[in-house]
Amino acid sequence: MAGKTQICQALLFVLFFTGGVSVAENENPAGRPVMIALYTETPITVDGKLDDPVWDKAPVYPLHLADDRDPNGLDKVQEPGEARLAWDENNLYVAVHYFDSDVVAEGKKDNEMHCFKGDVGEVFIKNEHHTVYWELYVTPHGKKSTFFFPGWARSLPSSFEYKMKLPVAARVEGTLNDWTDRDQGWVGEMAIPRGELARQGVPFPSDGWTILVARYNYGRYLDKQGPELTMTPRLPKTNYHDLPNYARLELKRSLPGSP
Repeated sequence: MAGKTQICQALLFVLFFTGGVSVAENENPAGRPVMIALYTETPITVDGKLDDPVWDKAPVYPLHLADDRDPNGLDKVQEPGEARLAWDENNLYVAVHYFDSDVVAEGKKDNEMHCFKGDVGEVFIKNEHHTVYWELYVTPHGKKSTFFFPGWARSLPSSFEYKMKLPVAARVEGTLNDWTDRDQGWVGEMAIPRGELARQGVPFPSDGWTILVARYNYGRYLDKQGPELTMTPRLPKTNYHDLPNYARLELKRSLPGSP
C-alpha cells in the first residue's frame, strides 16, 4: 500500500492484528450490498444531535467486523456502532452513532491522520464508473479530514493535501480524552456537498455510486490490543480500501410501505 492512509491501516493491522429500524445490507442483483440514503425536504442541521426528522426514518446500518476478523459470522463487535444516510438537492448526509466506553481524540487540527490519534468515523465514496474516490473523516472533537485519490494506485502526498468543504459536527456522550472514567459513546455527522463530487468530474446523483462507512475505535476497556476496526457493509478483509466490495448507494425519496 503506497499512500499514507493505506500505510496507516496496514501498520495498525501488522502491529495489532497479526497472529430508525436496524437493517442488514440488502443484496442487489449484481451482488453488491445496498445502502439507502433517504431524501429530506428540510436541510439537515449538522450539529451532532441527530434530531432532524429524517434520522428517525432512515434505515439504520450496524457496523460489523470483517470476515477475516470474524470467520464464523458471530459478529462479536465489542463496542457496536451504526450509520444512517440521507440526501437532498445539495448534500449527501452521513450520521454515525457509536457505543464507546473510552472516547479519545488527540489530533489537534483538520486533515491530520486521525486514525493514528484516536477514534474516527470514516466515509469512503466512489463511483464504480470512475477511478476517483474520497476518504472523509469526522472525529469526536469535530475535526475532519478530506482525502482524495485519483485512482486506487495513485495515493501520493497530494491526496492528503486535498481540501474540500465538508461540514462536520460531533457530540460526546461522556468526557473526551479522560481514561479514568467510562463514557457512553459519541455521535458524528457530515454533509458531503454534491458540488464537491461533481467538481472532480463525477456528477451526483448519477448511476454507480458506492459507499463504505467505517470506524477506528481505541479504548482502555477493549480486551484486544489495538483499535477495533468495524464497517458497513461487511468486508471480506479488514481493508477499508477494498473498493469492489463497497455497498451500492441508492437514493430514495421514500421507503417501501411509508406514507
